[in-house]
Amino acid sequence: MTASTDTPDKPEPPQRTKNRTGRVIGALILREMSTTYGRSPGGYVWAVLEPVAAITMMAVGLSLLFRAPSLGTSFLLFYAGGLLPLRYYQNVSQSVGTAIQFNRPLMAYSRVTYMDTIIARAMLAILTQTMVVLIVFGGLFVTQDIRENIDVVPILEGFLLCIVLGVGLGTFNCFMFLRFAIWKSIWGILTRPLLLISGVFYIYEDLPRIVQNILWFNPLIHISGIVRSGIYSTYDPAYVSQIYVAMFGVIPMVFGLLLLWRFWRDLLQR
Repeated sequence: MTASTDTPDKPEPPQRTKNRTGRVIGALILREMSTTYGRSPGGYVWAVLEPVAAITMMAVGLSLLFRAPSLGTSFLLFYAGGLLPLRYYQNVSQSVGTAIQFNRPLMAYSRVTYMDTIIARAMLAILTQTMVVLIVFGGLFVTQDIRENIDVVPILEGFLLCIVLGVGLGTFNCFMFLRFAIWKSIWGILTRPLLLISGVFYIYEDLPRIVQNILWFNPLIHISGIVRSGIYSTYDPAYVSQIYVAMFGVIPMVFGLLLLWRFWRDLLQR
């Protein structure tokens, strides 16, 4: 008998695997950009104009009812400090939550994994919303007579928590949206009041104690307080808990990744 000369396939070098993953994610980001922002005139312009229009309408409408916002003198800046973190979270969470559904036809290729789609959509949403935040805040400070002493660290901390929360809940929903068709409707109902209960129109300290005790469990009201503490040097929100917000994002992320790792191929057959 002669010994077989066949040799087993060598595993792909880690560096080559990383390069391949990077190319896949880059291609998914380009596809996402062309399909999301390339279909309508203006594309990215609308991503900026939409929050600007919302902030302006809120500022104009509520300035007719109140003499001054709860903090500072600029209604535009006050509402931007509450609305932009909320929109940041919502866009990241929605993009990640629909990552597999959006890229489902591409999942037939073995090189495209559920992690590639989640990372690609998360990166694009984060980059887009960061651009929106910089443009809106920059525009406000250029066009408005704002004399607040800005502390960048709490603002960055607040938006970093938006990313953790958005990616975490989005990853969990990535599984839930595919596994239970009704979950998308339930989630839509649960999150519909976020504009009213996330500290966009007010600060936590303005609320009655009984309402404070309930809304404290909403992580977004912590984030709005953190961001506004960076905008207004005199504001010190003692109620905020960064650990609580982080855990609210990390725990669903872990469960979501474990569930996707176990069931994602089965979910694609549904």
